[in-house]
Amino acid sequence: MVSSHLTQIKKKIRKLREDITYHEKKYYVDNDPQISDYEFDQLIKKLQSLEKKYPQLITPESPTQRVGEEPLEGFPSVTHRVPMLSLDNCYNSGELREFESRVKKVLSDEDVKYVVELKIDGLGVSVLYRNGNFYQAVTRGDGIRGDDITSNVKTIKSLPLTIPEKKEVEVRGEIFLPFQSFEAINRLKKQNKETLFANPRNAAAGSIRLLDPREVAKRNLDILLYTIFIEQKELDSQWQNLKVLKKLGFKTNPFSRLCSSIEEVISVYERFRSERENLDYDVDGIVIKVNATYQQKHLGKTSKFPRWAISFKFPARQGTTQVKNIRVQVGRTGALTPVAELKPVKISGITISRATLHNEEEIKRKDIRIGDTVLVERSGDVIPKIVSVMKEKRTGKEKKFEFPSTCPVCHAAAFRPEGEAVSRCTNPSCPAKLKQSLLHFASRRAMNIEGLGESLVEQLLSSGLVKEIPDIYFLKPDELSSLERMGDKSSKNLLQEII
Repeated sequence: MVSSHLTQIKKKIRKLREDITYHEKKYYVDNDPQISDYEFDQLIKKLQSLEKKYPQLITPESPTQRVGEEPLEGFPSVTHRVPMLSLDNCYNSGELREFESRVKKVLSDEDVKYVVELKIDGLGVSVLYRNGNFYQAVTRGDGIRGDDITSNVKTIKSLPLTIPEKKEVEVRGEIFLPFQSFEAINRLKKQNKETLFANPRNAAAGSIRLLDPREVAKRNLDILLYTIFIEQKELDSQWQNLKVLKKLGFKTNPFSRLCSSIEEVISVYERFRSERENLDYDVDGIVIKVNATYQQKHLGKTSKFPRWAISFKFPARQGTTQVKNIRVQVGRTGALTPVAELKPVKISGITISRATLHNEEEIKRKDIRIGDTVLVERSGDVIPKIVSVMKEKRTGKEKKFEFPSTCPVCHAAAFRPEGEAVSRCTNPSCPAKLKQSLLHFASRRAMNIEGLGESLVEQLLSSGLVKEIPDIYFLKPDELSSLERMGDKSSKNLLQEII
């Protein structure tokens, strides 16, 4: 009797998991929801309730197990079985035709078709499935070795936890952050007085390396796949790769095209370039791949790039706005850097409200004034910059900017060595220099101390708990927990990060 009852429960759980997986795919992959959010939430709650009563029936691939309960200790390094190579770039149709010439030189008179895919400005990842179940996810890294980010990638709802292929499968793609999610994250960061992400790619990369999968799940990351390797099975083309990915339930880019010539590729490039403003995620070009697998093998690869693929970059995006003010920031070396505060303008889905002016000479050379209408350019990871001033729109009310002779923070004298363009604060104890030094010290490029952001650094300095960088190694839990937004758990986590 007990066995019969448990069998019925297993059937209910299996049916709920199948229904949830189906509706997740319809919502997150196909953009074709079949039920309301409320109805979907009810399915999740029913499954959670049954799994709570029968914990022995919980499996890793259950939809309730996407988000782990415990923070991670780190990201172990993993060697890719097949290197994740980078792509060579081209920036105009002439360079693309040179790529075609190199292809034709090797393949002689063979008919060559090309697959064109949008180049997502995201984070490269490899995902492994075993016996039909999600098993492991690894970043691109240096192409040979990457970081194991399995628990965090598992939170991405558009990525299936189970697939109908039982052989070992590896898929590769790009993790990215839609514009709407990016804006929401930066709004929250602004409220918490934390440093804002410069662009969606940085936000995606930062999110996927958070130690707490529960926090990653809140970021609403997405993923698009473009390559698949199936154990003991070779697909005959890139176009078939995309078809098989879609058939197995993976999310692929709907804008991919199969082209018969480079001229057709260029035509597709021009169409995508004009339409990219309508997308809800960041793209910085297209990727062109020789379609046939046997031709790819014949063309081979260099130590860095496949010879059968290339990316064709879009030009930098531009927008027109007005300079509201110019402020001077102090860096960790004491460098005084002018920054233009702009009337907010959207460029490719990103709201731009600041642009670097580099130094005093740059302001003079471009004759940038407060109140000017300017052309602003945003290009990938680069901080937005002012390309030119629309002087024909001047009204006479614009104000020339006088570069300060003293530090705007500590008011010590600023010194500009002969032959250099940058002025620097001369005070070795300048609070702004210490703040920026601490932020740099805690950054991913240096000590990678998760949780030591701008708001907390400001509190540590203003409270006197930190007067120089080594002081952070002598912080105590009770000192940290007395600060705003720092409870016992947050303090403990930060100290573990520092150590």
